[in-house]
Amino acid sequence: MPKSPLNKTIKLTRTELSQYSSGLITLNAPVSAKKLANRTIHQDLFQTLEFLPDKFVDLLIIDPPYNLNKQFNSLAFQKKSINDYASYLDEFISKLKRTLKPDASIYVCGDWHSSISIPLVLEKHFIIRNRITWEREKGRGSTSNWKNSSEDIWFCTLSNKFTFNTEKVKLLRKVLAPYREENGNPKDWKEVGKNGYRLTFPSNIWTDISVPFWSMPENTDHPTQKPEKLIAKLILASSNKGDFVLDPFLGSGTTSVVAKKLGRKYLGIEIDKTFACLAEKRLHIAQRNQSIQGYEFDTFWERNTKPFLLKQSLD
Repeated sequence: MPKSPLNKTIKLTRTELSQYSSGLITLNAPVSAKKLANRTIHQDLFQTLEFLPDKFVDLLIIDPPYNLNKQFNSLAFQKKSINDYASYLDEFISKLKRTLKPDASIYVCGDWHSSISIPLVLEKHFIIRNRITWEREKGRGSTSNWKNSSEDIWFCTLSNKFTFNTEKVKLLRKVLAPYREENGNPKDWKEVGKNGYRLTFPSNIWTDISVPFWSMPENTDHPTQKPEKLIAKLILASSNKGDFVLDPFLGSGTTSVVAKKLGRKYLGIEIDKTFACLAEKRLHIAQRNQSIQGYEFDTFWERNTKPFLLKQSLD
């Protein structure tokens, strides 16, 4: 059955699989950061770690398999106990630590169950700064439990010196002040901007993220794809142009794609060949399309907000 013309899901043909696989690399000896810049490694992370250089990463974004039973093409992850999952995380995080610059930042993704184990490991190696919780639009309902419609991102740094660009990640959102009388009653905040919109400081609760679906140009068939807008917030907040971003569980390539669009160097590691090639195709598309859905005019905007209204509010 032919797909709908509105279906923008990125697919790979057999020809493209062969074409993009030629651009993938594997490591069997130590290599310099310069040679790793803007590349995709197709290899098991644990076979790659010993060959990565020291202190070359400004921003590390880790989106590991969550602690649940999940199939990733031909690979599967089996749910573990809380302690065993923590040991699994520690096995690679402890080795990735040496790749970080002294002022590096680290983000680790997880769901509610994984988040029981994640801080047990992070506090051993880093300074935990915050936990971001973002709302997913997708998620199955349940008759015996609360619907699982949120995920976490743990924010850490290696030291007390780190990058955080607050102005780069403000959100333009609708402001509804509860007091509008002109008789002296206090307002909760000062009106700023047109049409009731104003730029707000970034919080650790994100409700403006849309999970990729079939009509979005960034969508792929990867089962746990992160939205480009979400990764853009992390990259803009915790790195500067020209900085080096590493994603050791690249998946379909979102981190590398967004880093490329935002002028950062990147390196992605992915064990699955199809997903690694999908990442390469998305990077090729990003050469001619630099847009990030939900991010216009150097500003993040709320879900379902029209770009023209956002621009009018900023003028």
